[in-house]
Amino acid sequence: MAETLQFDLVSPERRLASVAATEVQIPGAEGDLTAMAGHAPTITTLRPGVLKVVGPEGAKSFVVTGGFADISATHVSVLAERAVPVEELTPALMDQLIADASEATAVAVDKDAADKAMADLIAMRTAAGF
Repeated sequence: MAETLQFDLVSPERRLASVAATEVQIPGAEGDLTAMAGHAPTITTLRPGVLKVVGPEGAKSFVVTGGFADISATHVSVLAERAVPVEELTPALMDQLIADASEATAVAVDKDAADKAMADLIAMRTAAGF
């Protein structure tokens, strides 16, 4: 059996997961990465995307809109701006996430970063099947 690490995902609204995981696929701002037991200590910001956790009970996916991940050899903690289990995602909720991002993009100081975040949200919608 593969080694596991502790995975915790929290958002301002709630704790979404606290499980043993064999791998965590993270949509990092600088590129996607996979954390597994023994990973070098890393802190990364998140871009909008799908975070996937694989563990003894199978895989679970979450849509995240941003935040950061703190990774160590034994633990991954993700603090998300907003996170929703993929199975709870609805077209209306996906539209709301994109509308919220559109409002933020309109007033953003860094237009390039805001435009990239919007493109990531559109790609996330496609990846989530909407």
